[in-house]
Amino acid sequence: GKKILIEGANAIMLDIDFGTYPFVTSSNTGCGGACTGLGLSPNKIQERYGVVKAYTTRVGSGPFPTEQLNDIGETLQTVGHEYGTTTGRKRRCGWLDLVLLGYSHLINDYSALCVTKLDVLSGIKELKIAVQYKLN
Repeated sequence: GKKILIEGANAIMLDIDFGTYPFVTSSNTGCGGACTGLGLSPNKIQERYGVVKAYTTRVGSGPFPTEQLNDIGETLQTVGHEYGTTTGRKRRCGWLDLVLLGYSHLINDYSALCVTKLDVLSGIKELKIAVQYKLN
């Protein structure tokens, strides 16, 4: 009857099953990874908190519709200290992607969201958020 906290890393788009293959990691990065990785029954996970930055980042290659290859992207990198923990390489940065966040919620069924790094956006005059994708 004890409570435990399980922390996941990486975003759903890096998930081996639900991510943007082949630009994925070798494991399940969503809430389901707690079941497969720790041997927990799914009905034992009562609450799931999604933690999302106020902007989007990605390490390495792969699709990134809101990526900012300009001063905005550089500002997000610098002010947000967006460098890989292990490699030290710069993370790719862009606007918050609500399409991606909605997909992540569809897979993980979050109980609540925690938005971090709002302060990083404070010096940017005009903020943008992706709400849909448009194919050419």
